[in-house]
Amino acid sequence: MREEIITSGRLNPHIDPHLEIWHWQIPLYLFLGGLAAGILFFAALYTIMGKEDKYPGAVRRAPIIVPFLLILGLFALFLDLKHKLFFWQLYTTIKFQSPMSWGAWALMAITPLSIVWVAMHIREFFPKWDWKYDLLKDLEIEALKYKVHIAWIIIVLSVILGIYTGILLSAFNARPLWNTSILGPLFLTSGLSAGAAVIILFAQSKKERELFIKIDLLLIVIELFLITHLFMGFLASTSVQIDAANLFLGGQYTAPFWIFVVILGMLVPAALKIMELRHFKIPVIIPVVMVLFGGVMFRFIIVFAGQMSRWLY
Repeated sequence: MREEIITSGRLNPHIDPHLEIWHWQIPLYLFLGGLAAGILFFAALYTIMGKEDKYPGAVRRAPIIVPFLLILGLFALFLDLKHKLFFWQLYTTIKFQSPMSWGAWALMAITPLSIVWVAMHIREFFPKWDWKYDLLKDLEIEALKYKVHIAWIIIVLSVILGIYTGILLSAFNARPLWNTSILGPLFLTSGLSAGAAVIILFAQSKKERELFIKIDLLLIVIELFLITHLFMGFLASTSVQIDAANLFLGGQYTAPFWIFVVILGMLVPAALKIMELRHFKIPVIIPVVMVLFGGVMFRFIIVFAGQMSRWLY
C-alpha cells in the first residue's frame, strides 16, 4: 500500500483510491431514488393543484417509469449489501434518529403507491385497457375516488425520499465531505431537476414543455447556489473541511466535477433550454440527457470523493 502522510486531525490527501467502501451500486441507487422522487413530486403536485388535464405528461405519463426506477434502485442497493439475507431486519423497527430507517420505510411505502399511480393512469398508454378481475376494477374505482389524498401522501414521501438520499451521506461524521447539512437539500434539488427533465420528454403540449423547461432552469440555478454555498462553508470551516473542498478546487476531482457536473450537466443544458425558450430549434433529448448525465456523475463523484476525505489521528 502506498505510504500515507498522517497529520493529527487532518484530512489525509493520499488515501489509496482503491479503498472505497461503497462502489457503483450506491450512487446509482441514490440517483434513481432521487429521479423517481422528482417525477412523483410533480405528478402529485399538479394533481393536488387540479391541473391534471393541463399537464398530462407530468401527472399521467412520466410516472409510468417510476416503479421500474425504484425496483432497479432497490436491486442495486441489494447487490451492495454484505448480508443480503438479513435486509428484512430494517423493517422490524422504526428509528426516528436513523436516516437509513427513514429511507427504508419511505421506499417501502412509495414503491407500491407508485404502482397504484401507474395503474390509475394505465389507459393513458392503453386506451382499451380493461381489468380482468372485478376486484381490480373495484380497487381502481376506490383509488380514483381518493386520488388527491394519495397525491398528498406521495408528495410527502417523495420529498422524504429525495432529501434522504443526501442525508444518508451527511450522517457519516467520519467523512468531512459528506458531513454537511447542505447535501440533503442539494440532492433533493438535483432529483427534482432530473425529474423535471424527464417530464419534458413526456410533455404533451408546447406549453407543458416550456413550463418544465422553466422549472428545470430554476432548479439548476438553485443547485448552483447550493454548490457554491457548500464550498464556501467548507472553506470557512476546519482544516479537514478545507481539505475536502480542495479535492474539487485543484485536487483530483476538480476536472470531473466541474466539467461533467457543472458545465455539461448544468450550464450547457441551461443554455440550450434558454435557446429553446427563445424559439431556437434544439432537439429536446440533448439537454435532458445532459441533465441526467450530470445528476449521475454528481452522485458518483460525491460518493467516491467522500470516501477519500477522513479524519486521521
